[in-house]
Amino acid sequence: MCSLSNLLCDCTWPDSNKLQSKRIDVELKKQKKKLRREISVLLLGTGESGKSTFLKQMVIIHGRGEFTVDEIYEYKLLIFANILNGMRILIAARKFFDDIVWQYPEQSTNLSQQFAKLCPAEFSAQRLNVAETFTKCAPLVTELWNDSAIRETFERRREFQLPDSCKYFFENIARISQASYAPSNRDILLCRKATRAITEHVFDIQNVPFRFIDVGGQRSQRQKWFECFEGVTSILFLVASNEYDQVLLEDRRKNRLLESREVYDTIVNNRFFSDISFILFFNKTDLLSEKITRSDIRDHFENFQGNPHSLHDVQFFFLGLFDSVRKNKAQPFFYHFTTAIDTDNIRRVFKDCKEIILDRNLKTLMMHTLDTEYNKKVAFIMPLSRSDLISLWTDYWKFCPLVHFGQLVVVAAA
Repeated sequence: MCSLSNLLCDCTWPDSNKLQSKRIDVELKKQKKKLRREISVLLLGTGESGKSTFLKQMVIIHGRGEFTVDEIYEYKLLIFANILNGMRILIAARKFFDDIVWQYPEQSTNLSQQFAKLCPAEFSAQRLNVAETFTKCAPLVTELWNDSAIRETFERRREFQLPDSCKYFFENIARISQASYAPSNRDILLCRKATRAITEHVFDIQNVPFRFIDVGGQRSQRQKWFECFEGVTSILFLVASNEYDQVLLEDRRKNRLLESREVYDTIVNNRFFSDISFILFFNKTDLLSEKITRSDIRDHFENFQGNPHSLHDVQFFFLGLFDSVRKNKAQPFFYHFTTAIDTDNIRRVFKDCKEIILDRNLKTLMMHTLDTEYNKKVAFIMPLSRSDLISLWTDYWKFCPLVHFGQLVVVAAA
């Protein structure tokens, strides 16, 4: 029987085959360069799961370390809009709760009416008068937030749609309303803007370009996901773990966490992603930790068996929910519990994720090289019998790492 060592020593190469082999080598170098040039990481998840916040953290950790003057100004206007819209929603929502009455009826009624005149509809950061309107409304926001009725309404925000970060901005209204105000990194991380377009950022991490792709998570935006799938190396899927008692903006009958699980099911079990590293982030741990002290998970998930006030029990219940939909149990299940607004937390988590992504990318590169080089070059050695071919494949996987023997490339797992 023909062994690999005999083949490597005895085979002869006609000139035409050598020329073709050189052409193949040139093409393979191009392919390797392309594969090594960039790693594409796609951020997926339903709306408000923290994808854009994670991307901001990448700017802080692996990008410039700070935001540009123009970006800071844009975020400043966005924060103004977040505050105006948040208070407008709270004033409107309070009217639907009969048991919530103004602490200072005459004063707060008057303040809310003044606010409604200045801010009758949703504001965007692009509105020309957002800064002017904010300046006029800031004192009203301060007084209204001091009324217990608005605070009680905020505590019932799971019954309507309101970003959790509103409280932070209301409590910092004095600082934010100063003429010299420039948003801090924390302010920028907490401000909210729905992603309506595909956003990409490239960061050089350990001399490897990482391209992060962020797409909108609302139902109306998910058709855009398919535009981003080609060439993706890894998928980070984010879940807002604090949303177990909330419903969708688009469908008030649908639990947000279950919606996220269904989307995860669709993506993780898609054959298209079988060779892609998949990492699950159970995000907003800080908000989950606070919420379980006042919201019983058993009211929304009857099959929960643990301590409803234990962060560990609740988190691992969620972990089981998502793990149960994975069909390919042979694939590794990578997950992290994260707080996207915590820079140190994301720095530690992404350090682990980076190793997973780079490891999978290296394996993909090596297998791609093997498939191409072996399939094309082994044909030049000599006609092989079936038994010789089996012997060759057996020897083939004993070599490690990537080694060139003449024109044959072999590799074996460590």
